[in-house]
Amino acid sequence: MTEVRFYHLTGGTLESALPVMLERTLDRGQCALVQAGSEARVEALAVHLWTFSDSSFLPHGTAKDGQAAAQPVWITAEDGAAPNGAEVLFLTDGATSERVGDYALCAVLFDGRDDEALAASRAHWQALKEAGHELTYWQQDEAGRWSQKA
Repeated sequence: MTEVRFYHLTGGTLESALPVMLERTLDRGQCALVQAGSEARVEALAVHLWTFSDSSFLPHGTAKDGQAAAQPVWITAEDGAAPNGAEVLFLTDGATSERVGDYALCAVLFDGRDDEALAASRAHWQALKEAGHELTYWQQDEAGRWSQKA
């Protein structure tokens, strides 16, 4: 089964955490698929990944860019097969996937300051647990560091 890590954002935002996680994924030689909650969020995240750092480049693409197979990071709102051969799935903005088992690792990032996001994440946790995936829970501190809680 897939290793699924739930990341409870409390000290920062998705926009601050996601680029770091994607960089680490690429550093390990893996490709990633980021599934956002809407097409508008896909475009916002794509723009953010171009501008999040003056000293770093994070190669990525969307359906708007094309050439999915050549993109180390593919950002989409669709729950489909990874066109870039991604081994790591990032679920953001409450997105869920029926294809979690297709990946070696799935990271579910959710905003701990949003009651609806917390409730949805709890339900998502239960569904993935019942499906037999290996789950861990990580919480962010005020400095943005992660610690495993469960």
